[in-house]
Amino acid sequence: MRTRTTTAGAAALTTAVALLLSGCGGSDSEDSGKDKIAGADTGASASPTPTATDDGIDRPQVSLPEGDTLVFAPETTGDAKTDAVLKDNAEYLRSIDEAIGKQDPKSEAVAFYSKDSAYIGSVEWISGFVKDGVTVTGTVRYFDRKVTFSKDGSAGLVYCADESKGFTKDVKTGEVNATEATKDSYVLYNDRLRKNDKGVWQTTKSTSARGSEVCQP
Repeated sequence: MRTRTTTAGAAALTTAVALLLSGCGGSDSEDSGKDKIAGADTGASASPTPTATDDGIDRPQVSLPEGDTLVFAPETTGDAKTDAVLKDNAEYLRSIDEAIGKQDPKSEAVAFYSKDSAYIGSVEWISGFVKDGVTVTGTVRYFDRKVTFSKDGSAGLVYCADESKGFTKDVKTGEVNATEATKDSYVLYNDRLRKNDKGVWQTTKSTSARGSEVCQP
């Protein structure tokens, strides 16, 4: 299992969030970025993202490390505005894994898809992997992804992560640090996003609760 560093107070998610994700089956926690979960059974996108999309935004190309798979459910909902949030948040998560694989805390793609405390937390998380000399491998599934919009124009995204099949791997030896699945293999996330002047939904804040009852299988 691999974990993700989050902002202070991340474990204290509100009752409203728990109710919003009442149909989710997993738990969560926040750690210093070393293990990630899996449990994917739907199409994961391991191939590079194109540099241009049908929305006309010139995006960075993001490629996951070899052996690393991220699955998102749902990927789309049919609502254009909601789907734009889901897509950009997925690219944010993919860009973090790419940066870990490249051992590059100053990744331009991470900066493209995040800002403020989310960006700072991501840099710290990636730096933890670099310090430990590990990358990520296996499969992590992000599920029960639910978007809400606020009057101030921002978006809230609550979702679960199943890291039971995601692990860390030693950069030098290639040895996989496989671990047993526990309740802490499941994480509840509560993210805040805001669209920038380029039209990109950047993640500005991300909190998590590892081992949350909301996300348990």
